Amino acid sequence: MAHQLELDTDRLSGDPLILIIPGLGNSNARHWQSHWEAKLPDCERVDLGMWDDPHRNTWVNKINLAVHRAQRPVILVAHSLGCLAVAWWAEYEQPVQGNPVVGALLVAPPDVERPGADARLARFAPAPRRTLPFPSFLTASENDPWCSLRVARSLATDWGATFAYAGSIGHINADSRIGDWDFGQLLLGQLIREHHSRSGDGEGEGRGRDGGSLRRHLARSGQMPRPWAFENLGGRRARDW
Repeated sequence: MAHQLELDTDRLSGDPLILIIPGLGNSNARHWQSHWEAKLPDCERVDLGMWDDPHRNTWVNKINLAVHRAQRPVILVAHSLGCLAVAWWAEYEQPVQGNPVVGALLVAPPDVERPGADARLARFAPAPRRTLPFPSFLTASENDPWCSLRVARSLATDWGATFAYAGSIGHINADSRIGDWDFGQLLLGQLIREHHSRSGDGEGEGRGRDGGSLRRHLARSGQMPRPWAFENLGGRRARDW
């Protein structure tokens, strides 16, 4: 059953709360998710619990509680098994489109259906295939040991997400040594920018986390992605980068 939470126009036009959804084992201090949590305003980690022995429905319920408690627009930033938890949350809750979740960044989802997959990952199988009711990027690495690029692209297609090629950086975690991960910040900034565009308040030059401002910062630092990094696999309008 779809939840009944609805936000008024003023809340929907405000800056979203960034909810960090880690994967198996949580994200340590060197992980880009931890860097973002420490540096970005209005950014909180969802304590899913049972980090080394995850229970799918428990994780889904924890996400649901965090979304409801936010009482404002939310962007979900999930890594690894956290991506599957987000997909299952959307499957179970069937939230109203864009309310309250206005976007999601899904990073390095594992292949939970692969033969011989870790039993803890297999608990989240099969992967949901329903189109997500909010704008999303799914980004994956070419040499991720947990998921092939082909499977990641397939998930992006099923979920209606725009696929963003992250290069060859492993599982896009602490071991990838990507620091604050500028490419991911660009994707997050674009989701924020699109949210403000949809809500009719424009880019807002004064917004510290405005997508346009972040985009300009990354352009100056040479971190803007090339156009071929993005594939509109989910049938959504291609973005103008």
